[in-house]
Amino acid sequence: MSPDARKEMPSDFAALSPEVDLLGKIPIGYARKHLLLPCRDADGTLVILSGRPDSSCELDEIRFLAGPARILAAPGEVILGKIDAAYERHHAPEREIAEGLSGEWDLDVEAAIEETRDLLESPDEGPVIKFVHSLIFRAIRERSSDIHVEPFEKELVVRNRIDGILYPMVTAPRKWHAPVVSRIKVMANLDIGERRLPQDGRIRIRLGGKEIDIRVSVVPTGFGERAVLRILDRSNLQLGLEDIGLAPKDLASVQRLLGRPNGILLVTGPTGSGKTTTLYGALRRLDSGTKNIITIEDPVEYQIQGIGQIQVNPKIHLTFAGGLRSILRQDPDIIMVGEIRDAETAEIAIQASLTGHLVLSTLHTNDSASAVTRLVDMGIEPFLVASSLSGVIAQRLVRKLCPACRVPYVPSPAQWREIGLPGEPAGQFFSAKGCPSCMNTGYRGRVGIFEILIVEERIRSMILERADSEGIKTLAASQGMRTILAAGAEKVRAGISSVEEVLRVTQEE
Repeated sequence: MSPDARKEMPSDFAALSPEVDLLGKIPIGYARKHLLLPCRDADGTLVILSGRPDSSCELDEIRFLAGPARILAAPGEVILGKIDAAYERHHAPEREIAEGLSGEWDLDVEAAIEETRDLLESPDEGPVIKFVHSLIFRAIRERSSDIHVEPFEKELVVRNRIDGILYPMVTAPRKWHAPVVSRIKVMANLDIGERRLPQDGRIRIRLGGKEIDIRVSVVPTGFGERAVLRILDRSNLQLGLEDIGLAPKDLASVQRLLGRPNGILLVTGPTGSGKTTTLYGALRRLDSGTKNIITIEDPVEYQIQGIGQIQVNPKIHLTFAGGLRSILRQDPDIIMVGEIRDAETAEIAIQASLTGHLVLSTLHTNDSASAVTRLVDMGIEPFLVASSLSGVIAQRLVRKLCPACRVPYVPSPAQWREIGLPGEPAGQFFSAKGCPSCMNTGYRGRVGIFEILIVEERIRSMILERADSEGIKTLAASQGMRTILAAGAEKVRAGISSVEEVLRVTQEE
């Protein structure tokens, strides 16, 4: 490459757009390996973005395909990000799905993608494979947490759960159901011949160099097997306690609870309320490298470096209670129990906390005070609950308003009072509108709202007296505890969420 072809690295690449006609000729693996991406600048001039401007051989190969081009140097991480984004847009899911639905479908079992295969590198697979890959690709691109493949009498319906809400994505003729489910089973290493029993598996793929874990559940129904694919976003694992929506005062309270050498800290809420993310954030904060941290989970959703994680397996009688007993013989400092489901697990967890261990776990209750009465209802003696329980975090996830399309809004006095705000509506509020960037829902992403119950002396006295949850909640609120509804109201005041969304997730309150 001649010296005049080399250019200084530009400070802004926003004006460059990938050359779509060339993306189909250059495999993503080649582009990523050699850090090359053909683009057009604002004037329409062909530019080759390069992370290695001295690699004349590869640049000559690109010039052979593209013709004369200017070379722009850029950092490797910038190139990789633009390559992944360009190929994601090039592999338009709507086109891929349309192609997948045409022609005859012949399932090739041997063509299952390998564990390390990049999903963007398989554009020429068979129709069934292409169709399933497109479903997964679209779900990941649109931030879906689950893909539901549902057979009915005359059709196959695919729905994606985005920010907690299910949206229909594809409707196909009934005859396409069996090949799609078989393909999913092949990818998850399940028995494609077994259609009478539920099966669980796991898929590990890469998309644009990013590793994706997918948990697969297949169950038989009256119209055939129903498959649900849970997409495990590893970026959630990187969320710290300061990133999940805790107010400064609540964050300080949680940090004090985690700083105690023993006791039980419970996280409560319905399924899908972000309890696992909160617990993993707590474990990452506690993991200083000087403590022995062991978890028992069902299932282990994310592997955390430096922490021992045990998978519950009822087939070999490895239950929460049995695993917890074994953990206590491993000299742990901190124990995380995925869920307290029965009295036996609760008793062992309480005994562990009373013998000098910090125990983290979850319960399915609507609010923090109900977790206290739930333990007593399980048969745990009130004096054990009072002496072992340090605190309870109740939480929900509310959808965040899309910043691109939210509109100013004044809630009615009735709505204002319903979310617990005094007086008349005052201040700047926003409501959802909808735009292409948020799939016309008006919302994009979610954030947590929290209710934190600190078990102090007066609360312990009420537990010993077997007080009901309402009495405990009233006392805690008088001592400064902010309810979930009040936490939601703060998100409304801050313009993060809407009145309707907060009322939707806290309607039982």
